[in-house]
Amino acid sequence: MEIRKAAVTDAKDVAKVQVDSWHSTYKNIVPDEYLNNMSYESREEKWKEIISSQPVYVAENDDGKIIGFSNGGAERTGKYPAFGGELYAIYILKEHQRKGLGKQLLAPILQELRVKSVYSMLVLVLEDNDASFFYEHLGAEKVDTVEIEIAGKKLKEVVYGWKDIREIPI
Repeated sequence: MEIRKAAVTDAKDVAKVQVDSWHSTYKNIVPDEYLNNMSYESREEKWKEIISSQPVYVAENDDGKIIGFSNGGAERTGKYPAFGGELYAIYILKEHQRKGLGKQLLAPILQELRVKSVYSMLVLVLEDNDASFFYEHLGAEKVDTVEIEIAGKKLKEVVYGWKDIREIPI
């Protein structure tokens, strides 16, 4: 297993992990219409842009296949001034979850924030997503709940935060 910074050439594999993870994680949470309209091609183009401008890290298995990724940076909404950073995403293919990979993918994002003297961080998680337990286990506290809409369905996102990322047990 190797964790490394993503290159633009990884966008296709990152897109595949995202789409496949959404299908396994958000089935029966996010409307099927939305999930069925997610394409590898459209996400690949988006990931090319993201990888060019934001820190993205990938996890490769021993065969060199990308099986997970993470990305993060500055808090995006401005609604939470006590939190300077944000974990934008961690996605891991279902068959590789619950093996410690989430912590491994979180570590370089935390390092990126520390280098910028950012020591607090948020993450937004759909309320029905089991990933909430991962963040709570790492000491995140519930900061807020917000309502979002995906394909006409109103969903709740829980905003979790760490006041000091240096205390995250990684």
